[in-house]
Amino acid sequence: MSDLFQHAQDKKQPDKAPPKAAVAKPAKASQPSGDGDYTAKDIEVLEGLEPVRRRPGMYIGGTDERALHHLAAEIIDNSMDEAVAGHAGRIEVALGEDGSLTVRDNGRGIPIDPHPKFKDKSALEVIMTTLHSGGKFSGKNYE
Repeated sequence: MSDLFQHAQDKKQPDKAPPKAAVAKPAKASQPSGDGDYTAKDIEVLEGLEPVRRRPGMYIGGTDERALHHLAAEIIDNSMDEAVAGHAGRIEVALGEDGSLTVRDNGRGIPIDPHPKFKDKSALEVIMTTLHSGGKFSGKNYE
């Protein structure tokens, strides 16, 4: 797999051998310890972006270079969605020498008006800080 960001790096790293698969050992039958209760107070409810911070692999597939590429592809896909739907005619992708990625298009952009459910927040803030928020769930914005 070619590395999308490698040209922006000054130093080259040799290819690494794939990690060896771990051999699972048979599990010992566990006995209840009896020295602790498991109750409702042990159940955590993560809010906001905390689930992503605690388990990024569940959302982006890991924390490695491949996950970084996945994030970049998602941003580029958003611009492509705008173009395919007829809302953009130009997409610019630039990789900075520092490894940064800039994606620009002439599409509709992200709405900045107040969000109807969170009146004290703009739609931009909701999209960037609230899990499972976006304009593509119903499909009506990309018909």
